[in-house]
Amino acid sequence: MGSSGSIQDARLARRILQAIGRSVAHLVPDATLIYNMKLSHTEALELAKRLWDLVLHLDNASVKEFIRTPTQLLFTATEAGMVEFLTILIRSYPDLIWKVDEHSRSIFHLAVVHRQEKVFTLINEIGALKDFIAIYKDEENNNMLHLAGKLPHPSRLNTDNGAALQLRREILWFKEVEKIVQPLYTEMKNADGKTPHDLFATEHKKLARDGEKWMKETASSCMVVATLITTMMFAAAFTVPGGNDQETGMPLYLHTKSFLFFAISDALALVSSATSILIFLSMLTSRYAEEDFLSSLPNKLLTGLLTLFISIATMMMAFSSTLFMTLGYGYTWTTVTITAVACVPVTMYAFLQFHLVADIVSHSYTTSLFLHPKNCLLG
Repeated sequence: MGSSGSIQDARLARRILQAIGRSVAHLVPDATLIYNMKLSHTEALELAKRLWDLVLHLDNASVKEFIRTPTQLLFTATEAGMVEFLTILIRSYPDLIWKVDEHSRSIFHLAVVHRQEKVFTLINEIGALKDFIAIYKDEENNNMLHLAGKLPHPSRLNTDNGAALQLRREILWFKEVEKIVQPLYTEMKNADGKTPHDLFATEHKKLARDGEKWMKETASSCMVVATLITTMMFAAAFTVPGGNDQETGMPLYLHTKSFLFFAISDALALVSSATSILIFLSMLTSRYAEEDFLSSLPNKLLTGLLTLFISIATMMMAFSSTLFMTLGYGYTWTTVTITAVACVPVTMYAFLQFHLVADIVSHSYTTSLFLHPKNCLLG
C-alpha cells in the first residue's frame, strides 16, 4: 500500500513539474527540458521550489500571465498533497486561494475531495476569509460538506487498516468540514436533492456494511482464541503441577517460588481472557450506528486485543513455570530453551497485530488533531 502511494505521489509531483516546465518554457531560458527528469517526490518538490524562485524574478506582467494560465499547477499540487509547495505559492501570491478549477472548486474543496488533511489545514490560517471560500459550490451544487460526504478515491481510502477504521476517518473528515461551513449549509441540497448527511449515508453505505462485517469477523476470531485460553487456564487451576500431598491434599510445590509464579500467571491469564471474551461479545451485539464507529467500537477492539495479548503472554508464563516445577533445576538448559521457544507465540502476536493496534491507537487518540497543525505555515 505504501509503495503504490509513493508511486502516485511521484506521478503527481511529475505532473506539477511538467506544468511548471510548460508554463515557464517561454518565460525562463533553459527551462524546457527540466521537467523531463526522473525525480523522487522530495527532489521534485525542491526543483519546483527553484523553478518558482525563477518565476518570482520575472517582471509583474509575466508573473501574472504565469499565474493566470497554469491554474492546473495549483490544483495538481493540491491533489498530490504538496503542502510545502502550495505554501510557497500562496505566500508569494495570496490571491491564489480564490482560484477555482473547471468544476468551480477551490484548493480547499479539492483537499476535501482527495482527503489531503495537510492542505486542508491551511484554511484555518486564512481567518475570516474561510467563511467566503466555504460557501463555494461546484457545478452540481455541492458545497464543501457535500464533497466531504462523497467517497474518496480508493488510494486515499485504503490508507487505513480495515473498513471500520476507514469509515471512522471518513466520519472525522465530515465532522471537521462541518465545523468550517455555516450551519445553513448542513441542510442545503445539491442538484440531486440530497443534503450532505444524506449524501454521506448513501455514499458510505457499503463501507459501513464492510466495517460492520470486518469488526464482527475480527471479534469472533479473537473471541474463539480467548475462550480456548479461558478453558485451559480454568482447568490448569485445578490440575496443579506436581500433584497434591496425599495426606493434606495441599500442592507439593506450594511453598516454592515457581508455584507462586504459576498461580499468579494462571490467574492473570484467566481474568484477562475472560475480560477479552466479554469485550468481543459486546462488539458482536453492538448496534453499529455511525457514532459507534467513531469511538466505542475502536476502543473496544483495542482493549480486547490488549487483554488478549496479556492472556497469551501470561498463559505462556504459566507454562514456563510449570516446566520449572516439573523438570526441576537438573535440566536447566532444556527448561530455558523450551521457555525461550514459548516466547515465540507472544512475539508473533505482537508483531502480526502491531499495525492494526497502531492504527487503532492513532484513530482513538488523535481524533481531530490531524486537522489542526501546531505550526503556522502561511504566517
